[in-house]
Amino acid sequence: MKQFATTIAISDTQLLDLHQRLENTRLPIAPQGAPWLYGTSLSYLREAIAYWRQDFDWRACEHDLNQYDHIAVPVGERTVHAVVMHSEKGERPPILLAHGWPGGFAEFLDIGEKLAHPQRFGGLAKQGATVIIPSLPGCGLSSSPSGPVGPREVAKDWGNLMKNFLGIDKFFVHGGDWGAAIASWLAADSPSLLYGLHLSSAIMQPQLTEDSSLSSAEKAFLTQRANRGPWDSGYRLIQGTKPLTLSYALTDSPAGMAAWLLEKYQSWGEANATDAPPTIPLSKLLTIISLYWFIGPGPSTWIYRFLVDGSGLTFPTGTRVNVPTAICSFKYDISPPSPAEWQQRCYDVVCRSAIDHGGHFPGLDASDALAKDISDFTAYIIGH
Repeated sequence: MKQFATTIAISDTQLLDLHQRLENTRLPIAPQGAPWLYGTSLSYLREAIAYWRQDFDWRACEHDLNQYDHIAVPVGERTVHAVVMHSEKGERPPILLAHGWPGGFAEFLDIGEKLAHPQRFGGLAKQGATVIIPSLPGCGLSSSPSGPVGPREVAKDWGNLMKNFLGIDKFFVHGGDWGAAIASWLAADSPSLLYGLHLSSAIMQPQLTEDSSLSSAEKAFLTQRANRGPWDSGYRLIQGTKPLTLSYALTDSPAGMAAWLLEKYQSWGEANATDAPPTIPLSKLLTIISLYWFIGPGPSTWIYRFLVDGSGLTFPTGTRVNVPTAICSFKYDISPPSPAEWQQRCYDVVCRSAIDHGGHFPGLDASDALAKDISDFTAYIIGH
């Protein structure tokens, strides 16, 4: 694995360019109304820009990130970046943690520490597991694809990474957001690779036909999900149809890119029912946002092409996950929890849990609860 070792190294020129762009930010006029009603709060963004310029120390952040083992592996035509946390005395199988958008590998670093080194958090060393956190195409140090790449293809890349490059024949996988879709496709297409699948949302849906018989709970769920739009669907449409048009703004303006991402951290988390800013510390958010900026944020949005055309999040008739699956829902997640009978159409669900806090990014705002749920699930599967 040494031949694939890499580090994060942002040049002084890139840092200077970022600071100059932030200093020259041109802010818009905001319509009257609640702070987050029409998008990212102008006052919060102004504070975030000031913090990014004056107080956020990228070099210290970069140093901390480089304390982990990073690899960049050529898989087919792409390079897959991943953080690998080796468990010193862990006896449990490896765990892959799959992030989505606008997340990143840094989203799962706290979780990874708890799973790889439980003895540092009051647990037993033998309960640890080696943790692998890959980056989506165009995120972290993963190369940008030549065109949109869907979750099923990413799943093949990551299965290849685990088996052929890391020599891991069987493992657990956890996924959230698009990571949940990637993990689900991995489980559906390559079940022999997995001991079990752990998700923070049952993101996949079955291919429904006119003959599909839905329960009253399923009908209510679909109605609730439909009522989420159009107020929270604009980003999906532009990223899934004309992402290049959006990319010009995201790639040229760090303030514009931050606003695009911060709105999701506010509306998809514990603050989504209030006018408050995101509950996740700004320093953590800026770590992820800075990585998007330095790498170039455009290609990370291309995966939404497969949401708009329906292929990324829908299992064809006859496709189902048959490995043991756990669904862990978080109270403030923007995605409504689906009923058990809906989940069973796509997954062999053996464990369900509901956490009374946390949102769509539990690796950032509910890391203790998520780490415990993943650990409990792995112990349950191993014990059976």
